[in-house]
Amino acid sequence: MTDSTARFGLPFIQPGQAQKEVFHNEALALLDAALHPVAETRGDNIPPPIPAIGQGWIVGTAPTGDWSGQANRLAVWTAGGWRFVAPTEHMRVWVRDAEIYTVWDGAAWMDGELAGSVVRIDGVAVVSAQQAAIADIGGGSVIDAESRAGITAILAVLRAHGLIAT
Repeated sequence: MTDSTARFGLPFIQPGQAQKEVFHNEALALLDAALHPVAETRGDNIPPPIPAIGQGWIVGTAPTGDWSGQANRLAVWTAGGWRFVAPTEHMRVWVRDAEIYTVWDGAAWMDGELAGSVVRIDGVAVVSAQQAAIADIGGGSVIDAESRAGITAILAVLRAHGLIAT
């Protein structure tokens, strides 16, 4: 049996272990930091001077002081001091000052990127899979007919994307 969980390093209580409450409480503090995390900022290398309990930050790539050796981790201030959570691939954190999500891709934090197949607003698909490109209009002697055909093609693609109603 290992001493901690594979993803977030939460400490296990071992059989016959003394002071089980210490390990259990540490696991709860780390779980509290990792569950639906929020960071005040991303990329700071110096810990804030007066953090509030429960506030978190995504540590920068060259941390100093109490954050030394904790690059790219989520740092959360608790009653017992700093707790650090190593990000797992696809971990998503809300960054309060930028008002965006950032996602750990396994090597770096990626700000504001979304992945999905459909964007729905009030149950209506407004953006879906990308359709084929509209061919350029070329030549011809009747400009009006070409223009109408081009506009019709644009409208068809906008409808297919869900950007305008059918």
